[in-house]
Amino acid sequence: MAIGETFLGLLESRPRHGYDLKRAYDERFGQGRALAYGQVYATLSRLLKSGLIEVHGIEPGGGPERKRYAITDAGVTDVQRWLTQPEKPDLYLQNTLYSKVVLALLTGRPAADILDTQRAEHLRLMRELTRRKSTGDFPDQLICDYALFHLEADLRWLELTAARLDQLAKEVSA
Repeated sequence: MAIGETFLGLLESRPRHGYDLKRAYDERFGQGRALAYGQVYATLSRLLKSGLIEVHGIEPGGGPERKRYAITDAGVTDVQRWLTQPEKPDLYLQNTLYSKVVLALLTGRPAADILDTQRAEHLRLMRELTRRKSTGDFPDQLICDYALFHLEADLRWLELTAARLDQLAKEVSA
């Protein structure tokens, strides 16, 4: 995810402190992957240097002074450009799992076991996401749906590859 552009989008509604940005990001986009504070302030520093945000005020705190950041006109333009630009679909043409299957075949190891183990892991994660989806709010349900659809596609590939394993073994050993 483009953290800088996401921060810009969050700043469009109102100026915020770095801590507020981190909290808003983690709540909306960071399920299971909270941002580190160092990453937050490194991103804010980069946005400041690029002229996409500015310091909108400084308040004394219990520790260091707290800066409030606001988006600039250039930042609004940047986030608008980013939002309207399509994301390149990730085709996963040479993923790690495919490499493991081929290497298992090349080295005489049981590739079917790799596929079975991966299938079990995919199913475990799908059950976890389905539980999370049933208790989550609407945005979380949409995030889980996205992940579940990708996992379903992976499962189809695992099944197809398992069915074609003998043919793949002939191809890679030729």
